[in-house]
Amino acid sequence: MFALSSPRRLLVVDPCEECHPLLPELQSIGWSVDSCSLDSVINHSCDVGLFRLLPTHLERPEAVKEMINRSGTEWIAVLSADVLKLKNVGDFVYEWFFDFHTLPFDVSRFQVTLGRAFGMSRLRDQASSHVDTHAHELLGESRSIRDLRKLLSKFAPTESPILIRGESGTGKELVARSLHRQSKRHGQPFVAINCGSIPEHLIQSELFGHEKGAFTGAHQRKIGRIETASGGTLFLDEIGDLPLELQASLLRFLQEKHIERVGGGEPIAVDVRVLAATHVDLETAITQGRFREDLYYRLNVLQVQMSPLRERHGDISLLATHFSRLFSQETGRRPRSFSDGALIALGNHSWPGNVRELANRVRRGLVLAQGRQIEAADLDLQVHPDALSAMGTLEDYKVRAERQALCDVLHRHSNNLSVAAKVLGVSRPTFYRLLHKHHIR
Repeated sequence: MFALSSPRRLLVVDPCEECHPLLPELQSIGWSVDSCSLDSVINHSCDVGLFRLLPTHLERPEAVKEMINRSGTEWIAVLSADVLKLKNVGDFVYEWFFDFHTLPFDVSRFQVTLGRAFGMSRLRDQASSHVDTHAHELLGESRSIRDLRKLLSKFAPTESPILIRGESGTGKELVARSLHRQSKRHGQPFVAINCGSIPEHLIQSELFGHEKGAFTGAHQRKIGRIETASGGTLFLDEIGDLPLELQASLLRFLQEKHIERVGGGEPIAVDVRVLAATHVDLETAITQGRFREDLYYRLNVLQVQMSPLRERHGDISLLATHFSRLFSQETGRRPRSFSDGALIALGNHSWPGNVRELANRVRRGLVLAQGRQIEAADLDLQVHPDALSAMGTLEDYKVRAERQALCDVLHRHSNNLSVAAKVLGVSRPTFYRLLHKHHIR
């Protein structure tokens, strides 16, 4: 018998008669036991949940699913032998519960199940807290993403236009929203418009609005996106796809701070902060006559460069776990972890579609997964058998350990390389040589 300084919390929902004799014994080994009805689970917190599963729950399973999803912990189903024989009960328990126990209780076996559920709950808590730390920011712990968050915190309070550059799917709109959220305009509108998705003959009206009768079909006045964003932030995505004629109109607005609706003659003052994004090389577009150089300099006052996912080492598994949790509600399934093979496949993939591709593959994996883990095949990725079993030589391990030590010390002392070298017990020249050797920085 032993006691814990911080008792493990067990919540028993609608306790059955067979549960009551078990509870004192669990309390004697360090469990803090509480009970409640299904309707009031949301008002209780626990480390592990115990739920008596009845045929009525299987007829209307939504309440049980919601309980498990909202609690964010591991649950053990308690079933009678008769319930266990019902159709589809096995699939339901396998999908939604950590484990199950059939009546009558086998105390020693049940204690083992509780211990395993508690351990899994703790692992889930750690993953959840890691993800929730930046729930409304760009996720990741790679050097590039940490530098990006630091840069955005400096750029956000300014009123200067910002050009966000990067490959498709890297999260340029997420950066724009983060800049708006951290700015003094955060309580005002954030209006996004994709310059490449609107037909060319409509984009003038979409941006600047029109008056009634301005053209055929203009049956009433329309307020444009720029005017709608007044007081807030206007995000112009894929600015490189904006037609040249509209580029001139946009430049005039940036210079004069007012617009004219199509078919209107009066200038309308508009106060917005403009953020623009592009995946194309605007400098090349300028030389080819497809983009105005004067507009480029108006938009490119400050610049943010997005790193592709393939360069964000260490972020892929973190993002995959985040998307697994995010899309579990959409797919109606519990969040799943990833098998070793899936993690290797994720790490080896080149990610031409970047974070957007990762999100889509994880969504697919959640739908297709048959077991408790998402496999590489569920993600439509391949993993070579040799990759799972390859051990490498002792020298390979030394090289990996050396690189890991460099990454770890840079994570803590990236702003002072002299301190970083001292922590590793090497001279500063040696430290620079190691950085060069491992292609870091």
